[in-house]
Amino acid sequence: MKALNQILLSAKQSPRRIVLCEADDERVLRGAAKAAEAGIARVIMVAAADTIAATAARCGVDASPIEVVDPASSPLTKSLAQALHALREGKGMTREQADASVLEPLCFANMMVREGYADGSVAGAVNTTADVVRSAIQILGLAPGTTLVSSFFLMMMCKPFHNLKGGMIFSDCGLVIDPDATELAQIALAAADSAEVLLGEEPRIAMLSFSTSGSARHEHVDKVRSAAQDVKRQRPGIAIDEDVQLDAAIVADIAERKLPDSKVKGKANVLIFPTLEAGNIGYKLAERIGGAEAIGPLLQGLNKPANDLSRGCSVDDIYHVIAVTTVQAQAAEQRAGAVA
Repeated sequence: MKALNQILLSAKQSPRRIVLCEADDERVLRGAAKAAEAGIARVIMVAAADTIAATAARCGVDASPIEVVDPASSPLTKSLAQALHALREGKGMTREQADASVLEPLCFANMMVREGYADGSVAGAVNTTADVVRSAIQILGLAPGTTLVSSFFLMMMCKPFHNLKGGMIFSDCGLVIDPDATELAQIALAAADSAEVLLGEEPRIAMLSFSTSGSARHEHVDKVRSAAQDVKRQRPGIAIDEDVQLDAAIVADIAERKLPDSKVKGKANVLIFPTLEAGNIGYKLAERIGGAEAIGPLLQGLNKPANDLSRGCSVDDIYHVIAVTTVQAQAAEQRAGAVA
């Protein structure tokens, strides 16, 4: 798993402060402890100390490498409540509501990221995707120039039977149900950034459809083509195929026959699905039948890193998402430094 190993190595070389908030879940504590012990992150857990102790005792985990922050007693609580009130006052939040909300671990964790006490957050083993994404959008906000938060899976195909080897980005497989052409272009641009950060490769984008280069006429095809043209206008020179069927996106011989002018040439590392329905089915087929390892859902388009977990996640899933969040935080700091 070259791409995944590189992510873990990058995380270990420069670990960042990653905050979690679901300490009563044994998987979360195991994943957090594993990440702290491996040195891929400086792990912070928002929870009462007795909750951590009880979960650690129940599952036999040494939680000592994890920094514990209890909202009920932390010296940060008052200032975070003030900052939350200032942030949400325009939406009708009172100071009393801010004082109460900041005691909720998910809110507290994201406020730590917003105020610079942590570099990224991970949640979703217990909290729903709707709650995780809502909190991230309201507290962390959108990245500059972005009006949409979307998701992606990092798909790892490294087993001996895989014809394709390495990592790929599948987007959007978990969040935006039926993006219009403008939204689909934003998803593709964000996924291209994710490929650069996590795969360490130039993005090669396939805008998936049931049509290849206009072989079919339909409004669904028009949407995909329009989105691809929007991406080209925003990033001239990027390797992207407009409407393209999956086989032509990932098989060079088929691409040469179906799409001889292809920029991707059957070597796509970013697959953009036209709808959530297609994306969700696609990643699960690759995972369950194709034997790929799916890491995610991961979020893109936020001002600072925050990632969602599947409620069916494993300890290794959590460990890997913490590593991804560290690498995203490294990249965010580099971008901020370049702008400054």
